[in-house]
Amino acid sequence: MSLARHAFGLEELDRELGGGLLPGTLTVLAGATGVGKTQLGLRWAHAGQGGEGRRGVICDLTSRGDSQNHAEYASRLFDWDLDEYPLTNRPDLERAWDFTRPIGEYFHPIDRAGRRVTRNDLEADQWHEWKSDLARVFRCAVGFFYQQFARGCRRVVFDGLEPAERFSDSIQFEFFEYVYHHVLRKEDEWAAREYFREKYRAFEDAVKRHRYDHERIGCLYLYTTPQTMLEELLAQPISPGDIFANANTIILMGRTRHNGRLGRALAVAKHRGSACGEEILPYRITEQGVVFG
Repeated sequence: MSLARHAFGLEELDRELGGGLLPGTLTVLAGATGVGKTQLGLRWAHAGQGGEGRRGVICDLTSRGDSQNHAEYASRLFDWDLDEYPLTNRPDLERAWDFTRPIGEYFHPIDRAGRRVTRNDLEADQWHEWKSDLARVFRCAVGFFYQQFARGCRRVVFDGLEPAERFSDSIQFEFFEYVYHHVLRKEDEWAAREYFREKYRAFEDAVKRHRYDHERIGCLYLYTTPQTMLEELLAQPISPGDIFANANTIILMGRTRHNGRLGRALAVAKHRGSACGEEILPYRITEQGVVFG
């Protein structure tokens, strides 16, 4: 049985995607800073309210210390009060099943503002210090995603990832890889065991009452590129082992130049297993967000 697609709620873009993104897959939305990726990602997350009955969640991996404006965009564009999930090493397991309690749809696991995040920028001891920090927040991250999915969330947006010469040299990408492969793409019972650990047996009945299908969870990864022009992005080869090679769908956003004027446009470069349009879609960024046409 085919699963309902995760639409953006933007007619032109959803038409190019054959109706929307495919659940259970990874989509990379790539473009330079300021091209509108965050606004489009928030729109897709917000559209989960109409599609699956619950908005998606935002995992912000930025470490630069500057704001990605998630809360401001969500409030202004969608009247969405984006609350933060608390970062803690001591999860309150007893309250996991209190579905009347808001738990926050925004998660910022890397809180060491201003710290560099790639191996080439760090001394060996700094790199190991980062790795130790990540190990401490992994359980909190599992708890965030597991509780959201048990409550009905089916869309995840990763934002704030900085460009790196090699993906394997990025702390941010290592965190993403762990969450993607060990939580989003694992059976729900596995995620529950990872979260509750030695207390799993005490919560096993509740886990079974709130099961979810991990194949219905979609993931949108917002990646900042050094290239600004759409033509440059379209010309870039896909290297084996990078995030683009592993993605089911690739959407590129960039600047364009026509008749002496600069503009913005979007193209779907890859959409495996689906009908896909071949148009380049011009768009503007307005007070209403990303607008096509």
